[in-house]
Amino acid sequence: MNKNIHQNKTDVIVVGAGPAGISAAVTIARAGYEVILIERGTFAGSKNVFGGAIYTQAIKEIFPDFETSAPLERKLIEHKFAILGEDDSTIVSYRKNHEQAVSYSVIRGKFDRWMAEEAKKEGVILVEETVVRELLIENEKVIGVKTELEDYYADIVILADGVNSLLAKQIGLREDIEPKDVAVSVKEVIKLDKEIINDRFLINDNEGCVYQLFGGSMLGKLGLGFIYTNKDSISIGLGITLDELTEKKIKPYELLNQIKSHPTIAPLIKDGEVIEYSAHLIPEGGYKKIPTLSGAGVMIVGDAAMLVNNMHWEGTNLAMISGKLAGETAIVALSKKDTDEDSLARYQEAIEKSFIMKDLYAYRNLMDIIHDKKEVFLDIYLKKINAFFEMFTSVNGIPKRELYRKFIFNFLKERSLKGLLSDGWAILRLIWSILVK
Repeated sequence: MNKNIHQNKTDVIVVGAGPAGISAAVTIARAGYEVILIERGTFAGSKNVFGGAIYTQAIKEIFPDFETSAPLERKLIEHKFAILGEDDSTIVSYRKNHEQAVSYSVIRGKFDRWMAEEAKKEGVILVEETVVRELLIENEKVIGVKTELEDYYADIVILADGVNSLLAKQIGLREDIEPKDVAVSVKEVIKLDKEIINDRFLINDNEGCVYQLFGGSMLGKLGLGFIYTNKDSISIGLGITLDELTEKKIKPYELLNQIKSHPTIAPLIKDGEVIEYSAHLIPEGGYKKIPTLSGAGVMIVGDAAMLVNNMHWEGTNLAMISGKLAGETAIVALSKKDTDEDSLARYQEAIEKSFIMKDLYAYRNLMDIIHDKKEVFLDIYLKKINAFFEMFTSVNGIPKRELYRKFIFNFLKERSLKGLLSDGWAILRLIWSILVK
C-alpha cells in the first residue's frame, strides 16, 4: 500500500465484491488508478447466490482468458423448459453443443473468489469482512464511506451492494422496493456422482443441462424454478416474489420441497445429499424500477441498479457489463479530475446505449402484464398445455374429433371468449412493445 491508503484516501472505492463490483474495480485498476474493493462477507462470493449460469461473452470482456483458469463446472449445452402439473409435465428442449461455449454452470462461492484473486493481481486492494455503514457526503457530493472500523475517502464510490442497496437509498438515488418488485430465491446444492448426473441428464463429462421450471407448486404464483448441473452436484431452486409469499402465507422452502418431490424432478435428484442451502433477493421490477444510476461522486451497478433481465434469466452478465461501463466512466472522470454529477452521468448514457437498457426497455411491460394475468398465464394455460398433450397422446377408442371438440369446449367454458380476447390483447401489447415501439 502507498501512503494514500494509509491516509485512507484512494481514487475509487467499490462496495461489494460480486461480479459487478469486481468488474468495475478491475477495469479501473488496469488504467493505473488506485481501487479499494470492500466486501462484507468472509470472502468474495460467500454472500452471493444465483441459479448457476455465467455467460462467456460478458466475462471475456473482463477476463478474456478465463476459461484457462476459472473454476468452471460444466459447459451448458441443453436448455429444457418444463411445465409441471400435479403429476405430469410437458418438456420442451433445445440442445446444441457450440464449439465456443455460450455459458457455463458455476458455483458462485468458487467463481467470485477466483475473480477477486484475479482482481488483486491487477492491483485491486480487497478488504473483506468489512461492512459499509453509510456514505460520507460533503457539499452534496459522495466523498467516501464509513465502515464499522474507520472512514475511507475516495474521488468516486461505486455501489455494488446488491438488490437492497441501503447506501443508494441513503442518498436518494433509490426508493424502497415494493414486495412485488423483488423475489426471494432459495436454492439447494445436492451432491451426486458425476456418472449419475451424466446418465440422468443424458450428457457427457463437462457437458451441462439447465431446466427452467414452470408450474408445479408455483401454479398461479409469480415464481419459477431451475435446475443446473455441476460437475458432481445439482443446483435446484426457485424464485418467487415477496408479495406472493406474504399474500398466500407460504414459505419458499415448502414450495421447493414440493418441486423436489414432483414425479418429473424426483428421479433426477434421487439419492442425492443436500450439501448447501441458501437464499437471496433478486430484483424483479425491470426497466420501470431502475433507479437514477449516478450522482456527484457515485455510481450504482448490478443488482443495486436493478439490472436484471428476468425474461431471459440474465443477471451476472448485466452486472459485469454495468461494472465495466462504470469503471470506464470513472477512468475518464479521474483523468479530467472531474467527478461531479454531470461527469459521472456519462455512465447512465453508456448504459442506455448498451444492450442492457435496450433489452430491459423492450420488456418494460412484461412484469405489469404478468402481475395482471398471473392466474391465467401461470395457472390456467399451463394446465391446459399439459391437458392437451395428455389428450393428444392418449389412445382410448374415442374418435379424435370428439376429443378435440371436448377439449376446446372445456377450455372455452373455463376461459370465456371475452377472457381469451383479453389475454390475446395483452400478448399483442407485449409483442408490440418488444418488436416495434
